[in-house]
Amino acid sequence: MTVVVVMGVSGSGKTTVGTALAEALGVAYAEADSFHPEANIEKMTAGTPLTDEDRWPWLEAIAGWIREHGETGGVVTSSALKRRYRDVLRGGGDVWFVHLNGPREVIAQRLAGRSGHFMPPSLLDSQFADLEPLDADERGQVLDITEPPAALVRKALDELAGERR
Repeated sequence: MTVVVVMGVSGSGKTTVGTALAEALGVAYAEADSFHPEANIEKMTAGTPLTDEDRWPWLEAIAGWIREHGETGGVVTSSALKRRYRDVLRGGGDVWFVHLNGPREVIAQRLAGRSGHFMPPSLLDSQFADLEPLDADERGQVLDITEPPAALVRKALDELAGERR
């Protein structure tokens, strides 16, 4: 069964859309932040962008979750900023991406209003610098975050239903 990876930069709405999508599909949900080792969280909290080396164990852990949910399906969030990161996630099984995309200004405003998260707004530029949009051969869709979350979930469900036919 397909595991949906809700991807995008920090503040794009991955958790909001991911939890609603998992609920609508009746499948397990996992928040990618919970897979980060403490050293990664400490780096980000200090305003230091993660390197590829920092990300590999985190991505492998998410791919393991994808493998564990291959028979039942699931929804997991992950920034999945680069193609090679998404390749690691695809190594876990049948994956379909929902890329939440939007203007930097909108996302920066969201981050500025968010509390209780370790990812500081100062790292947003580094995430946009790393972001590689989905390539034509990658299964998934790009959604505009300026639309309400319910509309994004509906679009994802419609597209995924068409994908499964």
